Amino acid sequence: MSHQLLPVLLLLLRASCPWGQEQGPKSPSEEPPEEEIPKEDGILVLSRHTLGLALREHPALLVEFYAPWCGHCKALAPEYSKAAALLAAESTAVTLSKVDGPAQPELAEEFGVTEYPTLKFFRNGNRTHPEEYTGPREAEGIAEWLGRRVGPSAMRLEDEAAAQALIDGRDLVVIGFFQDLQDEDVATFLALARDALDMTFGLTDRPRLFEQFGLTKDTVVLFKKFDEGRADFPVDEELGLDLGDLSRFLVTHSMHLVTEFNSQTSPKIFAARILNHLLLFVNQTLAAHRELLAGFGEAAPHFRGQVLFVVVDVAADNEHVLQYFGLKAEAAPTLRFPYLLSQEVPPDWDQRPVKTLVGKNFEQVAFDETKNVFVKFYAPWCTHCKEMAPAWEALAEKYRDHEDIIIAQLDATANELDAFAVHSFPTLKYFPAGPGRKVIEYKSARDLETLSKFLDNGGAVPTEEPTEEPAAPFPEPRANSTVGSKEEL
Repeated sequence: MSHQLLPVLLLLLRASCPWGQEQGPKSPSEEPPEEEIPKEDGILVLSRHTLGLALREHPALLVEFYAPWCGHCKALAPEYSKAAALLAAESTAVTLSKVDGPAQPELAEEFGVTEYPTLKFFRNGNRTHPEEYTGPREAEGIAEWLGRRVGPSAMRLEDEAAAQALIDGRDLVVIGFFQDLQDEDVATFLALARDALDMTFGLTDRPRLFEQFGLTKDTVVLFKKFDEGRADFPVDEELGLDLGDLSRFLVTHSMHLVTEFNSQTSPKIFAARILNHLLLFVNQTLAAHRELLAGFGEAAPHFRGQVLFVVVDVAADNEHVLQYFGLKAEAAPTLRFPYLLSQEVPPDWDQRPVKTLVGKNFEQVAFDETKNVFVKFYAPWCTHCKEMAPAWEALAEKYRDHEDIIIAQLDATANELDAFAVHSFPTLKYFPAGPGRKVIEYKSARDLETLSKFLDNGGAVPTEEPTEEPAAPFPEPRANSTVGSKEEL
């Protein structure tokens, strides 16, 4: 090579390496930093750009899809933040996060979010198969639901001292006695334990514990600090452990033989799926009325699993129960044994803007393939139902000349439906025209403007929705398709 060309080549080499530095692998400090995920009140705030990073960094990630205008989301927010703090205090390896659904439509579409709030639980970075969150919406329940998924849902018991400590430490304790902990019945037991948050679970295969508790074969035992103190559920040796049967057994036997009706006990009363309820109305401020409770309780054990014995204190905040049964407080003491009523179709059911549905005409109207049917399921005593009644009437008046739209209502306390159960009041469901018996549950604001946009948009609320939802954050007491729930006491 000509020595005259050497300086030129050196200059070219310098030009290709800025500041005269040789090219080579960049140090980690020179790599562009990944976007930092912001936090609000201990909750990660995610976007389509940061969800992947969050999934990589957090093996257990709960994501709340919310809308800024959603009243239920606003009510959940402080409980969600408190749950994050509880998990952190307990060193539970779960991270809580949230996504603004309307602002992140790609994520809402990817995960099939159609209502707010929707919560999904992601494990080990698996983006395609998150688990739907089905737990409570208060902080302790959220933390417990998550804790039973990232940790054991049942405590392994090795000796008598451990078993007795567990039983003594909780009001409701369920212990599975299994001779082989690798048996598929154990998997069934643990699956139930993950979601039965009002009970504490243990399991053992120790022969000494079988002997201590008088057992000779696989059995699930409920220990409780009331009534008979213990209830046994033997595992069928041929059929194995059935999840549904065990669940019903535990719900039934975890209730007191006589349950006093209040806001805390009503969900369990409705969840028990016992069709018959015997209600004793008393004034517990009066000694003569309290004396009746002993005799009422003596009859209850003979009907365990067949009849729920319920005490309603007329001196407490139970006015809505009295109204439902057409009673005055002065009528106490009195008994009621309600049975399922089947309403007849009113002759004028379709003569007013809001059509009246009952069990006998619901299927024919709601699933008419030529109509878009919007139904309000209500309870006569429900204050939230009464509050939204003017908007529902106005909606029906607005669309009364639309031949393909029907606005209707159904008293869910007096009509049993085969298609589905109604779990809260009011519940709004939209049945679009066409085949397939499609049902869309409405979860947005209950004002005329938003309801109208929902109808005009073919059964979906536009993503930019400024309207506030009514203040009540969560549904009225739950109901399901049993006589008890249809009374929704």
